[in-house]
Amino acid sequence: MTSATDLTLVQITDTHLRPTGEHVLGAVDTHAVLLHILDKLRTGGRRIDALILSGDLADTAAPEAYRRLRAAVEPVAAELGAPVLYVMGNHDEREPFGIELFGRTPDSAAAPYDQVLDVDGLRVIGLDSTTPGRHDGYLEAEQLAWLADRLREPAPRGSLLVLHHPPLPSAIPAAEYLKLRNADELAAVLSGTDVRMILCGHNHMTAASACAGIPVWVGPALAYRIDAMAPNGRQHGLAGSGFTRIDVLETAIVATAVETTPTTRLYDKSENEVQERLEALAAEQR
Repeated sequence: MTSATDLTLVQITDTHLRPTGEHVLGAVDTHAVLLHILDKLRTGGRRIDALILSGDLADTAAPEAYRRLRAAVEPVAAELGAPVLYVMGNHDEREPFGIELFGRTPDSAAAPYDQVLDVDGLRVIGLDSTTPGRHDGYLEAEQLAWLADRLREPAPRGSLLVLHHPPLPSAIPAAEYLKLRNADELAAVLSGTDVRMILCGHNHMTAASACAGIPVWVGPALAYRIDAMAPNGRQHGLAGSGFTRIDVLETAIVATAVETTPTTRLYDKSENEVQERLEALAAEQR
């Protein structure tokens, strides 16, 4: 059971926003999907302590797409009282990303976007795993040194690391060409630190693994999904969207995929009613 001192964060990844009137793969209005998810967060009555957007925020790095993203996300974040962490993905480009989301000037927008966000004692570190002009991931030696320096002292609630490219193999062979190339170097930096979980996106497949003994969570993409069990020799892109609820408890961090694809609701019951029923069942089993 959660308590008032626990934290709830939301990870939204692979939004792939495009300019007004344009759809991803000619079919998906990712702006409309984003607005639906944000409205769910805004009206759900639950406390949300931070919003994490973990890369591929724009599909073609169009400046208008970043402006649409910011105009959608930031009023809801302000209403929730939740700070926002924007992380670069391989579809993003540093200049429009930095100008539109961070207010940087063109001459200062080329550096990696590595950041630290404090969320009530939880240190959330965003790493820019992109290389301009490439779709695979890589962390430069300077970035790894910067990360090691930040992790030298533990944070009160530990650390959460966010980067777009997962530091692990993929279930889809084609994705091996797009993975984080120096995951072993990242693992060496993370070993023995207070990092409690690594959040990623990129693969458009919800997945879990570990790096240096630390849980790795690959969140569900907002834009569309790749079928991890497509027929042998084929790759399927599927309509579907979701986000991740992250609960930071005293003893664990729990990542839960939240489905937002339109579907049929089978029941709508009071949470107290369900809990009382489960308590009664547990009592019968004693």
